[in-house]
Amino acid sequence: MKKIELLAPAGSFEKAKIAFMYGADAIYCGTPKLSLRSRSELNDNELEKTVEYAHSIGKRVHIAINIYAWDETYEEIKKQAEELNRLKVDGIIVADGGVVDIVKQYAPDTEIHISTQANTVSYHTCKFWHRNGAKRIILGRELNKEQIKDIMKNKPQDLDIEMFAHGALCFGYSGRCFLSEFLAGRSGNLGDCAQTCRWAFNLYVEETNNPGNLMPVETDEKGTYIFSSKDLCLIREIPEIIEMGIDSIKIEGRLKTEYYVATVINAYRNAIDDYMSNPKDFNANKYIKELEKTKTRGLTTFYFNDRNNKDFQDYSGRQYNADYEFGGKVIEQKEDKVLIEIRNKLSIGDTLELIIPRKIEPLEFKIDKLWDSDTLEEINTVNPGKAEQKVILKIPAEVQNGWIIRRKK
Repeated sequence: MKKIELLAPAGSFEKAKIAFMYGADAIYCGTPKLSLRSRSELNDNELEKTVEYAHSIGKRVHIAINIYAWDETYEEIKKQAEELNRLKVDGIIVADGGVVDIVKQYAPDTEIHISTQANTVSYHTCKFWHRNGAKRIILGRELNKEQIKDIMKNKPQDLDIEMFAHGALCFGYSGRCFLSEFLAGRSGNLGDCAQTCRWAFNLYVEETNNPGNLMPVETDEKGTYIFSSKDLCLIREIPEIIEMGIDSIKIEGRLKTEYYVATVINAYRNAIDDYMSNPKDFNANKYIKELEKTKTRGLTTFYFNDRNNKDFQDYSGRQYNADYEFGGKVIEQKEDKVLIEIRNKLSIGDTLELIIPRKIEPLEFKIDKLWDSDTLEEINTVNPGKAEQKVILKIPAEVQNGWIIRRKK
């Protein structure tokens, strides 16, 4: 059974470290100007730190230059390609044929990965990109498993195949959408998507013989979320994906929190390892239980199992997990006390869960005492009133810096 790569999102250096800690084999990130998440936190200095750190622990870093580029953007692309080649990143993710040519010329030592934005949905297209220098294809998310199996049988042998397994789906075709630019003046194809498909809309009908007489369509007090999709989740399908011979599964979410990254990567890491070590006893329920503790719009397998599946739209607009939230991150342990950086209000009596890397079951405990991190005085509650607000508490286990804690609401 071939080892499959678990590829995690990293919108910052800290998120990259969290992803690696919780089991990612590689991370993908972007430059502020030239990827499809231009609002991520990773600047050029952090990018260099991330690559150096990843390589020091034997991990990989893939960088996105996957915008559809205007001609005036190419000078910047040339500079960025040269810099990424100097940093020895492991792959550059591209969608635009012109950008592919630039990367081949200015980053000749770096693998070219074809973005899902390029809408690759056939082995014929895989062969085309392979002839033009691609080492890896990130498949379009619209494919079902039979189509993916066909691609795996007919692709060039030395061409790697990557596919999305978890995260937000896009209303547009493989992410190519003009809705954000049309409604908000922010182009999703240039890295500045306003996620207008997640907005609430009021709908009206107009009778053609009576123009101007708009009649509202029944919705609710929030309108309707007709464009908003559920989140992709293929953790139950991990056995099939591994057996297909897929080289890498990808988790979406460069703009998500450290809590989200830790929870999702830990779930998929455990699922992969459990199946590889004992395929007969694979049971996805325990991984699903963990994934449902993150922010989600509901989960769907999209078209993977059934081309006729219609259960992938979320008409409610709900995006929040009702029972859990990000509690904090471990900074330091001294004897039996732990300094944590908080993300939400914590109080004596709260139930917390420590997410332990490589273990699917979290450690549950209650807060029995809290200490102010500056004065060391006992307190009853702490609020995240300032950046990097910290508090001291007891955790009934040895912990490591960076471990994530969730709070039960």
